[in-house]
Amino acid sequence: MERYDIAVIGTGPAGVSAAITATIRNKKVLLLGSKELSGKLMAAHQIRNYPGFPDVPGAELAKAFEKHLDSLGLSITEKRIGAVYSMGGYFALQAGNDMLEAGAVILATGVTQDKPLPGEEELLGHGVSYCATCDAALYRGKRAAVIGYSPREETEAAFLAEVCSEVLYFPVYKEGTRLPESVRVIPETVVGIERVNGESVVRTAENGYPADGVFVLREAVAPGQLVPGLEVEKNHVRVNRQMECSIPGVFACGDITGTPYQYVKAAGEGNVAALSAVRYLDRMKRENAE
Repeated sequence: MERYDIAVIGTGPAGVSAAITATIRNKKVLLLGSKELSGKLMAAHQIRNYPGFPDVPGAELAKAFEKHLDSLGLSITEKRIGAVYSMGGYFALQAGNDMLEAGAVILATGVTQDKPLPGEEELLGHGVSYCATCDAALYRGKRAAVIGYSPREETEAAFLAEVCSEVLYFPVYKEGTRLPESVRVIPETVVGIERVNGESVVRTAENGYPADGVFVLREAVAPGQLVPGLEVEKNHVRVNRQMECSIPGVFACGDITGTPYQYVKAAGEGNVAALSAVRYLDRMKRENAE
């Protein structure tokens, strides 16, 4: 299996900055995220404090990021990472049915403002999952419920419909849904998840919907759930000034590390995280050679 030097998860200003710096430092980089870059960036009407780009619309800054990535031959891999595991000398990243490997990991996934649903964290791994492509096989011929926080999650709901006997979809957004007829869309407000008599139950303000498994799909997974054992404070990752996390070899940058939620701050932290990751890999290489 191909092993990268550094896996960067996230394609906002922090992730793009980290990937650029690591590539310039001659590291083999795997950049994971959306090819559309950051939805937050694309929606920004005007950014006034990004050096060299006065009063720039977010979409224009995103185009500059794309041009920079292209100039370095850096491509974006659109795979959802469900979990990151430390394997001792490297990290394994679960991407659906695939496992990717890297010597170091930089988290630049942004921050999720969504609070866990009541029962969500307690039932994680016991009827609740964050990755449909990872766990779909467990629910072949069974009923699955999907709680989707953006239209992007409809792809995974459609995939589940190919293997499950029934898929219930609860959209947590205002836009209309575009799903196959085999997916039953339930436009009710989800208030929690329970486990009753061996079945998962999605509770809405109006009803309870039993299912064999429940998939909670958000654009950004809470960092403590993405990387088991990672030290977090609320929904932010704890880092030092070198962007080092509590797990050696894992670094974080951008909104995921806390306020201020500024593009220029995110890009600067991405640069620091990449330099720290490069130093970490070089140190590991020297130690292994001794």
